[in-house]
Formats: sequence, C-alpha cells, structure tokens
Amino acid sequence: MKRPTLEAVAARAGVSRATVSRVVNGSATVNPRIRAVVLRAVAELGYVPNPAARSLVTRRTGSIGLVVSEPPARVFSDDPFFSLVLRAVSQELEAADKQVVLMMASSPAGYDRVERYVAGRHVDGVILLSQHGSDPLPAALVRTGVPVVSHGRPVSTTRPPYCDADNVGGARAAVGHLLARGRRRVATITGPVDMSAGLDRLAGYRELMSGSGRRSLVAVGDFTRDSGAAAMSQLLEDDPDLDAVFAASDLMAIGALRALRGAGRRVPDDVAVVGFDDIEAARFTDPALTTVRQPVAEVARTLVRMLLDGVADGAGPVILPTELVVRDST
Repeated sequence: MKRPTLEAVAARAGVSRATVSRVVNGSATVNPRIRAVVLRAVAELGYVPNPAARSLVTRRTGSIGLVVSEPPARVFSDDPFFSLVLRAVSQELEAADKQVVLMMASSPAGYDRVERYVAGRHVDGVILLSQHGSDPLPAALVRTGVPVVSHGRPVSTTRPPYCDADNVGGARAAVGHLLARGRRRVATITGPVDMSAGLDRLAGYRELMSGSGRRSLVAVGDFTRDSGAAAMSQLLEDDPDLDAVFAASDLMAIGALRALRGAGRRVPDDVAVVGFDDIEAARFTDPALTTVRQPVAEVARTLVRMLLDGVADGAGPVILPTELVVRDST
C-alpha cells in the first residue's frame, strides 16, 4: 500500500495542500473548523508526516543533543551519574514528544564530529555534560547559534547558561558535620581539578577548614572507586593521625572505605567518612555512608525545560540545593 500523501489528505478534506501542511506543522493561523476537518482526514487515511520534510518547514528537528565530554568507557561504567542524567533528559523530552541524541566527545576528532553535527542543525538545542577545563566544545557550539546549556558550571571562559547543584554549600555542610562531631584532622579527596564540581567541592572544604584554623589535607581523585582508594592510602601515609575524610563523590568514598579497612582503621571509630552524591550504593556500604545528596535528575530536567521554553539564551545560572544525609560512617 502506498503511503498517503499531503495531496491525498487535501483531497479528502476538500482543502489546499498548503492548508494541510499548516495544520500538520502546528500553525495557529488555520480556522479551528477547517483544522478539525483536516485532522479527521489525516486520521482516516493514516497519514504520517515525513520528518525530513517537516523539519524543512518548521526548522525544528524535535531532538535535543546530550553531549558528554568523556570516553565511552567512562560513560558506561558503574558510575550511576551518567545514567541518571540520560534517564531524566529522556523522560522530560518524551513527555514533550521529543527525543534525545546522545553524543560523546573526548578527542579532537570527537569534538569536530559533534561540532559539525550541531552546526548542521540536526538538533534544536544542546545540553553539555561532564566538561573539563580544556574542552573546546562550549565555545565551538555557542558559535553555531544553536541554544546551548550546561549541566554544571562551565570551567571554560565561554559560559553558556547552566544549572548546577550547590557544590560549595554541600561541601561546607559535609565538613561542618565532621568538625561538629569533634574531628580535628579532616582530609579531603577531591574530584578532577579541571572540572567545576571538583573545584567547587574543594573550595567548600577549604573554606570550612580555614575558618576552623585547621590545616588542609588534600589528595586528588577522579570520581572513581580506584582513585578514592589510592587517594585514601596516600592520605594515611601523609598523615597517619587523620581522623576524618570528605570524599567529593560517593564512589571515591566507597574506595576510601576499602582502603581504610585494608589499613586496619575502623569507620567511624578511627576515621569518619563523608561522600557526595547519595547514590543508591551509599545506603548499602558497611557502614552505611554519610553523604551529601545532590539533585542530579532535577538539574537535568531543569536544563531540558530551559531549552524547550526558549529561555536558555541569556539566562542566569540556576543553583539547586543539596542536603546532608547522616548515616553510620560518621
């Protein structure tokens, strides 16, 4: 059976082809009575608009690009952050009858591919995720004229509108909790220092430590379990008397728990541990992990709404609150 055409719908409805085109493309200039006749003809014939032709008329693709500046091995690892963002973006777009296009870029070739795709207007907007300081995409994609927003504060000098969790405030709450519990030698395991989340959580830690007159004890991680374990071992070697650690992600905190157990340190008796994220696994560590809950999914949904509502251009940052969740590790 041949696919019904606009001309067939027009003949069935007794209107022009141009009128049918305006109706199926959502134009508000068509008389409601005529619109109803056309839509009835569409339903009777089973007409389905051609997406490519419709895009030419509306200059819209119905797609939003989610650009992740990480290699596939990192995106599809055991870190639930990426799946939480993808799920939230997909659900929000599905409710708006739109779709997400996932693009990953972690090399010059990847950056070029993403830039060409976006510049070709294959998406109506872009959400940037997991940016690093050397990432050229924020500036390159802003230049295309396609609306761009960022999940997290951009580190680059080109700063598209963004939504983020209160990373500084969350870190202050974590360290303040440890100090209030009487801990005196509080260390931190940072995230990557070329990412805003790593920098902001380190800034919150240092602010509280400076205000308390205590010395900062810092080791750098990369938000993974293994880096948390390695950083914890380094901190114990640098200061065997430390009695608390704030890890800038739950996965690093879980790695730190493993290293502390291997070193014969009891948690929280000898060393208290706080993480950041409140991933599901935080409730099932031994002991259960005290952490800072951040609204990863709500940040993603907010960014989708910014793009769909057309408020991305020139919008100021949106910062959502975090919450300290106290469990047995402190």
